[in-house]
Amino acid sequence: MLAGILAVTFSAIGAAKVAAIASMRERAAHLGFDIGTYRRIGVVELAGALGLLAGWVIPGIGAAAAGGLMLLLAGAVVTHARSGDTVEDMYPALILGAAAAVSLILYAFEASS
Repeated sequence: MLAGILAVTFSAIGAAKVAAIASMRERAAHLGFDIGTYRRIGVVELAGALGLLAGWVIPGIGAAAAGGLMLLLAGAVVTHARSGDTVEDMYPALILGAAAAVSLILYAFEASS
């Protein structure tokens, strides 16, 4: 269930970045990214969402996707910190990163069973 929630969340966020909606263009500029780079981050998020769903069939793929998203979000936290954002601004990345870590543990446990 957690993987499904994460997949829906990352699908929405990734699609918004790929579509370069106004709020994502503003966020990209604030963080110092050009829109092309931000779109590529969105593609990675969409791939992670697909990997989480694939993990329902092949848990190793889900574990890899969760780990990749966790690393992506660690980078997001660092980027926010470098941009001078407050901890409150980092909450989405922190919460989603923690959820991805839990999903990684669950998939790894399932893959080893």
